[in-house]
Amino acid sequence: MPRYKPYDYAQSILVPVEFDKQILPGTLEHAICHIVDEKLDLSHFEDRYKNDKTGAPAYDPRILLKIVLFAYSRGVISSRGIEQMCQDNVVMKALTADQAPDFTTIAWFVRSMADEIVALSGDLLVYCHELGLLGGTFFALDGCKMRSNASKKWSGTFSDLKKKREKLIKTMKFVLKQHRENDRKTRGSSVEKKIFHKRIKRMKRKISRIDRFLESERPKEKTRGGEKKSNLTDNESAKMKTSKGVIQGYNGMALVDSRFQVVVHAEAFGSGQEHVLLKPMIEGAKKILKHAGMWTRSIREMKLIADTGSFSEENLKLLAKEKINAYIPDQQFRSRDPRFSGRERHRPVKDSLYTKEDFRYRRKTNDFVCPAGNILKYYTYQKFNNTEGRVYRALQSKCKVCPQREKCLRSANTRQRSLYVIEKYFNRNYSEEMIKKIDTPEGRRIYSMRMGIVEPVFGNITSSKGMDRFTLRTKRKVNAQWGLYCMVHNAGKIYRYGP
Repeated sequence: MPRYKPYDYAQSILVPVEFDKQILPGTLEHAICHIVDEKLDLSHFEDRYKNDKTGAPAYDPRILLKIVLFAYSRGVISSRGIEQMCQDNVVMKALTADQAPDFTTIAWFVRSMADEIVALSGDLLVYCHELGLLGGTFFALDGCKMRSNASKKWSGTFSDLKKKREKLIKTMKFVLKQHRENDRKTRGSSVEKKIFHKRIKRMKRKISRIDRFLESERPKEKTRGGEKKSNLTDNESAKMKTSKGVIQGYNGMALVDSRFQVVVHAEAFGSGQEHVLLKPMIEGAKKILKHAGMWTRSIREMKLIADTGSFSEENLKLLAKEKINAYIPDQQFRSRDPRFSGRERHRPVKDSLYTKEDFRYRRKTNDFVCPAGNILKYYTYQKFNNTEGRVYRALQSKCKVCPQREKCLRSANTRQRSLYVIEKYFNRNYSEEMIKKIDTPEGRRIYSMRMGIVEPVFGNITSSKGMDRFTLRTKRKVNAQWGLYCMVHNAGKIYRYGP
């Protein structure tokens, strides 16, 4: 029989650790340490502290920033998890020189970085520019929707929240009535009474929470689908559709340079509709690029690539005003692409849908009558791309049971039929100009670069690094955390492609 050396995991040893030998050149932690110590201006943080004469010494902001960036790079984004990492991880101990702030200090530091994150991101971008990591020619814009620290069940319009409050009151009355009847018949145990009182207290707390929200907040502005849904936990977050279902969260937008996929500008928004986010992203990118000394050169060479979500007449007009050479396709871009000309043969043959000519207009009542005899009433007057006109809609209840539904609606998920009657065209049609531009072979070639530029950035942040959700609330704090996520990504680019 062979003999092996015995081993036992239930023991500990004392190992001497030299901190400077743990942070080896050519590693991400070394890059983070170098960036924070040498390239970032952290003098903005000094105004927070007034303990030069009295009070306990504070943790150095450089130490706290190293802690956060390194922990995020390992996928640890909760403040309690970061505190545990400071106590257990040897590399983290070396980065912090064996300082271990508690989770409240770490959470406060991240929350309070809302004002400094733009300046820090600008300093890091300047360093990337010095290392030659920025091409300054092609930039891709897109968003990454991530869950926030808020629950979907506390979302709804003001009428939905009022109904939820009434339902809670009704449930509480029923529970009280049932408890009194049980008390008359039999005396309950002290444990049952304790559970009952806890349940009533919990429902009262929920009701008062809804009351406070309805008193302090106002309904969000209306959209085509009606009032936007509010959220009791974080009213600046929003419900968003993703490939994994509907989430309550924020949309992390990023403008990415094509050379080494460095994030030029990042900002989080509580909106899943990206067509309203292009303008603030362009304004933010201008400030960052000016800080890096690249705006005057980049504006002449920049080619901005964005997805169909950013296509609108207002956005294209803004880009033309800023003299930015943009490539943004419309929703029907694929249908005009000759490379996809044969795709219809793989689809089942369907009868053509009813067009506007199949609906009869009645001038006296200002409405339309559909082929099935249902009425489309006037809904609103709106602007769409380069046009203005009237919108008419049918009742959802009528369209739901209509026998001619398949001939009228595009898909089974479409709720109702609507008509858009154009009344006015604007002078310059930026949308048609962009359609002609994107349909050229050069336009298709440039747009095809978008996915290879921006999507790997989101894959690295969410999947490789594990920074797949936001742990803070309100746009101001979430924006700081999204900026830190992108700083970790850029630090990885410096570590990989820098000196």
